[in-house]
Amino acid sequence: MSGMKTNAGNFFEDFTLGQVIEHATPRTVTEGDRALYGAIYPTRFAVPSSAEFAASVGLAPHPVEELVGFHIAFGKTVPDVSLNAVANLGYAECRFHLPVVPGDTLRTRSEVIGLKENSNGRTGVVWVRSTATNQRGETAIDWARWVMVHKRSADSPAPDTVVPDLAPAVEAADLVVPGGLDFSAYDVVAAGSPHLLGDYEVGERIDHVDGVTLTDAEHMMATRLWQNTAKVHFNTDARPDGRRLVYGGHVISLARALSFNGLANAQLVAAINAGAHVAPAFAGDTVHAWSEVLDTTELDAPGVGALRLRLVATKGRDESMTLRGEDQKYADGVLLDLDYWALVPR
Repeated sequence: MSGMKTNAGNFFEDFTLGQVIEHATPRTVTEGDRALYGAIYPTRFAVPSSAEFAASVGLAPHPVEELVGFHIAFGKTVPDVSLNAVANLGYAECRFHLPVVPGDTLRTRSEVIGLKENSNGRTGVVWVRSTATNQRGETAIDWARWVMVHKRSADSPAPDTVVPDLAPAVEAADLVVPGGLDFSAYDVVAAGSPHLLGDYEVGERIDHVDGVTLTDAEHMMATRLWQNTAKVHFNTDARPDGRRLVYGGHVISLARALSFNGLANAQLVAAINAGAHVAPAFAGDTVHAWSEVLDTTELDAPGVGALRLRLVATKGRDESMTLRGEDQKYADGVLLDLDYWALVPR
């Protein structure tokens, strides 16, 4: 009877279409989160780095990085959705509705929107739509993701297959610009780059040059910071190869931080259109990144535009910036393919 009070996590057959899960442990964001984020990831974007700069563009109180809020909100879902995951597979339709500031308390709920058992009969894919709200009940972030989850028993019957129809991208008209944001007097010297919206062309690729070598200590500390309890990130017994899998969000934050070199004015992440964790990452891998400009647009806010960017993280530096081979499969070394919108001055 001793195990009756503990949580072994949900397996694939525990999910049902339309199921709504209220995730435990609301989490209050602090200045400590900002400091630790900067200690773990080499971020230098001016808005989350400088309260003075943020206030100069109309953002006061001083927001944290959008991915701080995302990781916290995502971490809430793990004990119920992906504790028994093989891997997180992708994201879609993610929008950042409000800047997250220290003192905000985030809580998350998810709805199961798709299920598909894999042909091996031992795993299945679960799609969920998650919403993070703050202490006032306002939506801060919402997103869809899909994750491969172990079955409790290969003999369990397969559910009816339902694969949700997710938009390939958030439309520019649906991007949420934070209230009061004004880039008309933007300080390019303080921000670290003179390159504005009009300096980027669709199809342009940017090699971000720098790299960061992953360590077990850092990725596990980061994952604990977000209260992400997925076994594969901590427990060497959770994978047949005995290796700790690096949380995919850790790779996203590293790549985003590395993108400063070439995209320093991509100040705010407005939406994540799609994301795929193409290959696993482990301690000892050195992560590099490059970006491709997919679209540019002006927005209805003073001095504000948006870049749609493909951010690619690779194991080792790929100066050729090759995403796919002639067979249309991802090139060797690609770890992450992330399509997102960023707000920039114009």
